[in-house]
Amino acid sequence: MTIQINYKKISSKKDLANLVLFVDEKFNINNLKKYLSNLEFSYISDLLKNSDLKKDLLSFEVNSKKTVFLVSIKKDIKISDIENLGAKFHSYINNDKKKEYFVNSDTINNKIKNFVGYFLHGLKLKSYEFNIYKSKKNKETVLINVIGNKNKISIQDHLRFKALEEGSFFARDLVSEPGNVLHPDEYAKRINTLKKFGLKINIYDEKKLKKLGMNALLGVGQGSIRGSYLVTMEWNGAKNNSNPLAFVGKGVCFDTGGYSLKPAKFMEDMTYDMAGSATVVGLMKNLAIRKAKINAVGVVGLVENMVSGNAQRPGDIVKSYSGKTIEVLNTDAEGRLVLADALTFTEKKFKPKFMVDLATLTGAIIVSLGSEYAGLFSNDDKLSKQLLEAGDKVEEKLWRMPLHKNFDKLIDSKNADMQNINYVGGAGSTTAAQFLQRFILNKTPWAHLDIAGMAFSKYGGALNSGGATSYGVRLLNQLIEDNYE
Repeated sequence: MTIQINYKKISSKKDLANLVLFVDEKFNINNLKKYLSNLEFSYISDLLKNSDLKKDLLSFEVNSKKTVFLVSIKKDIKISDIENLGAKFHSYINNDKKKEYFVNSDTINNKIKNFVGYFLHGLKLKSYEFNIYKSKKNKETVLINVIGNKNKISIQDHLRFKALEEGSFFARDLVSEPGNVLHPDEYAKRINTLKKFGLKINIYDEKKLKKLGMNALLGVGQGSIRGSYLVTMEWNGAKNNSNPLAFVGKGVCFDTGGYSLKPAKFMEDMTYDMAGSATVVGLMKNLAIRKAKINAVGVVGLVENMVSGNAQRPGDIVKSYSGKTIEVLNTDAEGRLVLADALTFTEKKFKPKFMVDLATLTGAIIVSLGSEYAGLFSNDDKLSKQLLEAGDKVEEKLWRMPLHKNFDKLIDSKNADMQNINYVGGAGSTTAAQFLQRFILNKTPWAHLDIAGMAFSKYGGALNSGGATSYGVRLLNQLIEDNYE
């Protein structure tokens, strides 16, 4: 189903079918008389007496051809609540199967700028479907006609919503693709197509990575017939040559666990082990589309963790790009190996103001925080505060977790500079983050977001209908808008 949004000058016609009207939290409809016939007004008034007024949205079928939707605006409503209202309305559309709706902006009694824009943004985000492999597709188009005098959205705001939607949907598409389609070779090609939006793309293949000494990253992918890559995406939107903001993503396109093999049950979900990289790619596309006035770089490590005669073994020791050596005790703790080289490379080459990495890194973070919060680990209080506030605004929540030198003993190795797991047990997410911190060599402000519980949803969330969530795209965009533009 395709959603098409039109803006029309119609205002108070009473004969419009499938009308969406906004009311206060008590569902007071006295100010709606000029948009309804006397009979419709009386009918809805009677039905409201026995309706559940704690709901956000009520619908009334006033005749065989017309439904009136009442959307409740609470006094203390936040922007994220408005987006959620739009998403809830999309759920009605999905079940309603009508072809055209009229959203009356004149009934919005709220001072939040772009109220109707946020409402439609939530609706569009919820409308995402990944159905390219289905033989029978729903090709219907549903028209959302926005009427009234409050329906105007500035060109700049319209571009902002469009950029966020396209960036989020691109990230969801990448995560949703099966492993036989989106392997590292194909992934690198898709990132390269973003050049048309003004991004500078550099692809480092295996030959270049070997020359650079990125053996931690290369070790993860050496068992696959597919290539391994590091891809950089640069956006130069600031008028000066200021150091960029850096975003780094784990891109394990499929994760068998290697010789530390995962259980067969749910292994099919390991196509989403590249969700951290997809967030970075989606964010960079968003920044380019909306012409963000900042300098930013996205860096992603793309590998496939497979089992073969050439695959990495438990007990192997590799020398990372930083020069530090790693004893690989568990080949399923591979994401931190990819990020180790990517983080040191990003810091050394781009000298960023800060680095934020995203990864579906540990199952332990799901044990800790479930699917409500991503784990935040950081060496910088200011950056942590900015990320927490941005996450709250867009309802992509973070919870700060501890980093401390006392955890270092759990990843110290007798045979190398460090080992890639804590074999004692416990603090799995923290020791993974502590491992990553060792590859921040110049005290650059850094945050690690463990998004294992947030990147993919079996049941759907407020702004997605299940599957890939694009968690982090809107959060990091908000971080940039609030603090760096």
